[in-house]
Amino acid sequence: MKRIGTGYRVTFGLAALAIFGVGAARAEPPIRSPEDAACRGEARARVFSTPNPRNLPIEELGKGIYYACMARIDGKANTSRKRARRHRAR
Repeated sequence: MKRIGTGYRVTFGLAALAIFGVGAARAEPPIRSPEDAACRGEARARVFSTPNPRNLPIEELGKGIYYACMARIDGKANTSRKRARRHRAR
């Protein structure tokens, strides 16, 4: 059985850390609803085309687009559930 040199082990370890460590740090939370998935897609699609006058980082701009989309969808969902009540005259 051949022995791997220490330099190769360190290099392999650093490469694995770079690949797996950075990926875990940038992971997103799991998708919880179809609306959540739709808003994430909208934020990804619009993040580079939306004007950014305050020079926000791309992540913050994407969060703003996502939360605006969620508020818009949540507002539609809440208003569609309301029904007019009819009161009977006694």
